[in-house]
Amino acid sequence: MSGTDYASFADKGDFTDFASHRHPFDLLEMAELETLSKVTSVLDVKEGEAIVEVGQRLPGLYLIRSGAVDLITPENSLLLHLNVGNCFGERAMLGNGEAPNSAVASEDSTIYVIPKAEFKRLIQLYPSFHAYFDSSLVKKSTKAQASDTTASLIAITVGELMTRSPITVSPDVPVTEAAKIMGENKISCILVTEQNRLIGILTSGDLTHRVVAASRPLDTPVREVMTADPYTLGPDALGFDAMMAMMERAHTHLPIVDNGQLVGILTNTNLVRRQAVSAPFLIRDLQRQSDFESLAKIVAKVPQMLAQLVGSGVDAHNIGRIVTNVTDSLTRRLVQMAEDKMGPAPVPYLWLACGSQGRQEQTGVSDQDNCLILDESYNEAEHGDWFRAFAQYVSDGLDASGFYYCPGEMMATNPRWCQPASVWRGYFDKWIDKPDPMAQMLASVMFDLRPIVGEESLFRGMQQETLEKAKKNSIFRAHMIANSLNHTPPLSFFRGFALIRKGEHKDTLDLKLNGIVRLSTLPALMRSKEPSLPPTPAKRLLSAKEIGVLSSAGGAGSHRCL
Repeated sequence: MSGTDYASFADKGDFTDFASHRHPFDLLEMAELETLSKVTSVLDVKEGEAIVEVGQRLPGLYLIRSGAVDLITPENSLLLHLNVGNCFGERAMLGNGEAPNSAVASEDSTIYVIPKAEFKRLIQLYPSFHAYFDSSLVKKSTKAQASDTTASLIAITVGELMTRSPITVSPDVPVTEAAKIMGENKISCILVTEQNRLIGILTSGDLTHRVVAASRPLDTPVREVMTADPYTLGPDALGFDAMMAMMERAHTHLPIVDNGQLVGILTNTNLVRRQAVSAPFLIRDLQRQSDFESLAKIVAKVPQMLAQLVGSGVDAHNIGRIVTNVTDSLTRRLVQMAEDKMGPAPVPYLWLACGSQGRQEQTGVSDQDNCLILDESYNEAEHGDWFRAFAQYVSDGLDASGFYYCPGEMMATNPRWCQPASVWRGYFDKWIDKPDPMAQMLASVMFDLRPIVGEESLFRGMQQETLEKAKKNSIFRAHMIANSLNHTPPLSFFRGFALIRKGEHKDTLDLKLNGIVRLSTLPALMRSKEPSLPPTPAKRLLSAKEIGVLSSAGGAGSHRCL
């Protein structure tokens, strides 16, 4: 990269906190992230500034801290639009070290640069971290799904796959105007129509080869450089037909015409999304939405992604993390939408998740469990209305996306869980000092609090202080043990399953109450005994075995459960 120096190194606390909440860095131990923070540099770039050029030898892996970055192909087409938490440069790190695409800041951005040597070391030590960046590692497990992919494209029409209401221009507009429209809409092609009839297509490749490379005037009409009479399909054609047509012709865009009228466009992206619903695609799409309905449509794809992950042999622990990453991204988008609507917050705040989202154990269906920690400058009379409306907006958005309101009102909309940091410290102190059953339950839930978005310094140190106090209070831990034992396995006297005897769920098992709750309370108990254990329950149990907090037999049993 020319003109930019990697002048500063990452703040240890900031990098560690940020990376620990971003996949796949959340797969690494906290000590590993702290080691990374010592060698990771920080790059500040302005909007429009080139970060990476095609063929450039890269110094390491790039992780976006703030802002956004566009990856541009050698043909000058937009490949990907990357946001906060996304990485780029991994293909160079896993290959010959040279960038296959260029990278340009689409807005002012701050980017972490993780040295190549450290990246190489981590992919050798952590197979799951390696697999995230190198899709070839899961080719064997995905081969079995190839027939399912083909079947899925045979079972769906182009009309269901295409992007409707594509952007069009007149053939007489200058190429500069067409290029401006493409840039503003972050698209790599534009369709050309005359009297509502499709007559051509203009791609970013056409602009590069037929305008720039040919030194044509910038006021050249689009009709002189477009591809005239492009190949089209109708909306009733099969997705499989479209894929074959695009592959045979090496096309990445296919206009869809019905009775002579343009009705849509099909792109490689449409096909890829159908073949594999992946977390990066979902997260990227979430950040582009601006209403509840659109967000809900994207979150509705999570069950399909979940099935694909299970079919690919991904273990339950990592599936939970991947699914939770989508929920985290949804939450951050809703928070941004709320601020866009209501204006900036009057005082700093931190939105946190607890429950399954806090533990990073979410699957397909869940309620929402969240809270707000506010800055000490918060004044109820001056700021209360803003935060009540803010919390309601975000919670409503989560509910609209399928994360229904918590029946126990463990949400930021409850005034009890929207308080300054000093009040939260008072809560924790009271729960530990006077551990009645309700206090113990609340404390164990809050042990899994995890920052999602906002000023993380409001929480930094609070949780660890609370855990240290819990460790010293044997009465509190005894209450936690008693609570854990209240949730017994659903076994009868003869070791068969004890089913629910009456009511709506008669003759069924409550797997959450008699299974998952028991497994989630045990890790909380372990952490109250040894605060240094990792924050996620699965790693917590395995680490507890290694340091002797959990017996070898208990650790082995926990490993089988996880």
